[in-house]
Formats: sequence, structure tokens, C-alpha cells
Amino acid sequence: MDKLTSLREAVAKLVRDGDAVALEGFTHLIPTAAAHEIIRQRKGDLTLIRMTPDLIYDQLIGMGCAKKLVFSWGGNPGVGSLHRFRDAVENGWPRPLELEEHSHAGMANRYVAGASGLPFAVLRGYKGTDLPRVTGTVAPIKCPFTGEELMAVPALNPDVTVIHAQQADRRGNVAIWGISGIQKEAALSARRVIVTVEEVVEEFEPRPFQIVLPAVAVDAICEVPGGAYPSYAHGYYERDNAFYEEWDGISRDRERFRGWMERHVLGVESFEEHLRSIRKEEVMKA
Repeated sequence: MDKLTSLREAVAKLVRDGDAVALEGFTHLIPTAAAHEIIRQRKGDLTLIRMTPDLIYDQLIGMGCAKKLVFSWGGNPGVGSLHRFRDAVENGWPRPLELEEHSHAGMANRYVAGASGLPFAVLRGYKGTDLPRVTGTVAPIKCPFTGEELMAVPALNPDVTVIHAQQADRRGNVAIWGISGIQKEAALSARRVIVTVEEVVEEFEPRPFQIVLPAVAVDAICEVPGGAYPSYAHGYYERDNAFYEEWDGISRDRERFRGWMERHVLGVESFEEHLRSIRKEEVMKA
């Protein structure tokens, strides 16, 4: 399978400074390992896209990788704010961050339009909110058949979409099951696609509600066991809720944040080393 490569090589080849990059995942299968590799390679001036930016976007923003965020909700799920995201917006640290805010439905429809090869999506959302006033990519449109006023949003076509999945096969197809969020549409709407997986298998076992992305839609597959941690990979490992709580304290202080990133992301060569480093720190604390 010529699509199988290392994560380092995939990011170096497919993610470029100034790209629009979507690292999608909805609570489940969040591509943490790929985000760390982007940070290690110091990719910059990125427009980050995500329906629900969480810890990895806090890290990307805090390390100065992002110039803009296109999103519909941002936070540390079940805990509170993303403090590096907030610091960038309120204080311009480490650099100012431009925002483009949408609703969940708007973002989902934008991905679907992009995946369908359409220029925009139409929906009934946004009406009665302030988003059309503050977001330039929301515009009223009249239905040519009924005269009803609707809202239009432009298609999303990321330069690169990155997702994490459970499995890839030897032919380059990718299998996802469990909560899939918008990963399929994000991948099909993108110009280039990187998929990290828990394992490469000879063939897929059929599973309820399984999604299979065809090899033709994928540019690189990287085998990275544990690559979604601290989120979970259904059938492989559970979500580390304690880490999300710990991140709140780490990310509140600029120096503590930078120190953590230096030790556990910039100071390691791979995600496997990252996992070992944070587990060693946990043991030392105990």
C-alpha cells in the first residue's frame, strides 16, 4: 500500500504554511498525534477549521500556528474554556487570531456542500441571531420557488483534512465506527487527506454503522496506535477525563503551558514518546 507512510513524512509533504487545515473529530477519534506533528514541524499562518475546537486547537493556537479559526463552538468539553484560545483573542498572545464563527448546522452544511462539489449550502438557521451581522460568510438568499428567505453559507474545501480512525486496510481504505461526527464529509471536501489509524489490517470486519472511506479519497495513512489520546477510540481505549481536567490548569498560565509543550510535544520525536513522557510525569507526581 503506497499510501502508508510515517506521520512525520505525511505532515511534511501535505501540510504547508498558510494552508486551511481541518482536524476533525467529535469527542471521539480526535487526531491529537497529527496536531502534535504539525506543531513540531512549526507549520504556520494556518487557517484552522473545526466544528468543535478543543485541546489540540488550544495547543496549536498557543504555539502560534494559527492566524485564523473557523468554528462553531470552542471549549474544553465538560471542563470550561480553552485558555490559550481565549488569550489569543483577548490579548493577541502569542499572536492575534481572526475568528469566523458559525452554527453547528452551518458548519456541517458547509462541509457537505464542499464534499458535494457545490459552491454553497442553504439552510433555515442563523435567522434571529447576530451571526449574520458579525460573520461575513453568512448571507440571506431567496428561494426561487417559494420566495422564502433562507441563509446561504459557502462550501468548505480545506487544503488538508486530518482525521483519526480505527483501521485502514492494505488497499488504503479506512474504517470508522462509533461516533463519527463530520469526519467523512470533512475528508471528502478536502484537497488533501491524512488519516492516522490505530492499526492496519488485512480486511475489515463488518460493524454496525461503520463508515468506509475509499482509498481514492485518502492521500496518506499513518499507523499511530493511541493517536487520538486523550480522547477515545471506540473498541481500543477510553477517554482520559482526568487529562481534560488537568489541561485546564496547564493552559491557564503561559509559562506553564510553554513548559508542558516543550517537554511533551517539542521535546519528543513521536506520539509514542509523547505518551511515555506524560505517563512518566504522572508516575513521578504519584
